[in-house]
Amino acid sequence: MPLNLVLDRWIPVRRIDGGTERIRPDEITRPDIAFPDWPRADLNIACLELLIGLVFLADPPVDNEEWRARRAPAPERLRERLAALAPAFDLIGDGPRFLQDFTPLDGDGNPPDMLFIDSAGGQTARNNADLLVRRNRYPDLDLPLAAMALYSLQAHAPSGGAGNRTSMRGGGPMVTLVDPGTGRLWDLVWANVPNGTPAGIDILPWMKPTRTSEAKGSEVWPVQTHPAEAFFGMPRRLRLVAAGDRVTGVVQRPYGVNYAGHIHPLTPYYRLKADSDWLPVHPRAGAFGYRNWLGVIVSAAVENATLARRAETIKSYEGRVLREDRGGTSVIVAGYAMDNMKPRDFTWSRQPLLPLLPEIQKTVVAMIEGAEVFGSVLRGALKPVTGDGKRLELLRETFFIRTQPAFDQALAALLRGEDAIETAKRWAQAVRREAEAIFNDEALPGLDGKGTKEIAVIVAARDYLRAVLFGRAKPGPQIYLKLRLTAPGKKQGTP
Repeated sequence: MPLNLVLDRWIPVRRIDGGTERIRPDEITRPDIAFPDWPRADLNIACLELLIGLVFLADPPVDNEEWRARRAPAPERLRERLAALAPAFDLIGDGPRFLQDFTPLDGDGNPPDMLFIDSAGGQTARNNADLLVRRNRYPDLDLPLAAMALYSLQAHAPSGGAGNRTSMRGGGPMVTLVDPGTGRLWDLVWANVPNGTPAGIDILPWMKPTRTSEAKGSEVWPVQTHPAEAFFGMPRRLRLVAAGDRVTGVVQRPYGVNYAGHIHPLTPYYRLKADSDWLPVHPRAGAFGYRNWLGVIVSAAVENATLARRAETIKSYEGRVLREDRGGTSVIVAGYAMDNMKPRDFTWSRQPLLPLLPEIQKTVVAMIEGAEVFGSVLRGALKPVTGDGKRLELLRETFFIRTQPAFDQALAALLRGEDAIETAKRWAQAVRREAEAIFNDEALPGLDGKGTKEIAVIVAARDYLRAVLFGRAKPGPQIYLKLRLTAPGKKQGTP
């Protein structure tokens, strides 16, 4: 039985009462629908992106005033607007196919497992290196699962060999979504719909011959697309092979759309200097914590504001909702940490979207920047002990994990209105304590068994680390200045 992604009930969801069912996209307006319920986290984040994109395509708010006026859902209106898009949202069949090449592609199909970013690639399988994630995990897929996997791949596509383009945001982009905290799916989706004007199905890339990219100069720039194509890009040329109600293969050809210069509204961006191009942020492997906030959750310091920009929807939400009305609001941070074609980790984290007053924000930014500096100095100090390699990075990550409680306590104190300088002082003490403890735990055991020169190098590294932590050596003094603190080394002498 064919599947239409607008007219049919195909999206698994979890209700507020804990039950599950499948809904049409327009039924996200129901007050009892809580969240998508796919069997994989990457499909849940992709589903949220798809729903936001559908509303943006069919019926976005024209400005913030209309966004506020339409916060309460209008079920019939959304159903009518989405129904007009139905001809473009058939997954299989003889006409245009959702996110697939405009014309049929000849050739043998790959296993449908290829639609999942974490699947083993051809070379991995040939080398028999697919030990943890085995090849052909999904010999066939039902139509809803195939549709969601197809969307996830097109939206987040990593590099995939010669001519296989990455997504509009590169491989494995970071996705940040505002969650107002009501527990209702409609509120989450509406919070992230950009302002704009409705578009017809003719702007969708699969409704016309594919803009292939074999030749130089074939990049597709924002002026050549409608803003809604950010949610419906087609970097990969694909056609699903179906047998009845199962997808049994995927035919792929290289040189899909080669996007350039686009800013996706759900992703933060950075650049290396003020006149260079904006680049999408990608998750790092490991836990997402306070060290990752700048330019993602919290605006960067003024001097770095031209080098980092949070996702457009986060900035828009702060303009739509008063500071005092943002209690309970969080940001969902998700995405694959990629090593070229290889997924290393998948991030799924919730971080608070804080109603920070400007003065409090300055202290928060200074603490994050200070921790980053101290963590880098700790890493350098440990290098003579551990050498280069994964152990060094693990110890640096340990520093951020162990200082997370101190940051959380300081942040809570600031939000309670406690004195910023006293709060920063307690935070700095905790950070110094953790950095010294990590160094001592790693460097001091067995020190008496080392040679004189090696001991001297380690002692010198420890002295330099302490000098920075206590503000006696650069870059320590700059951190204390930003925190409006007197460096303890200046007042107390040698600690």
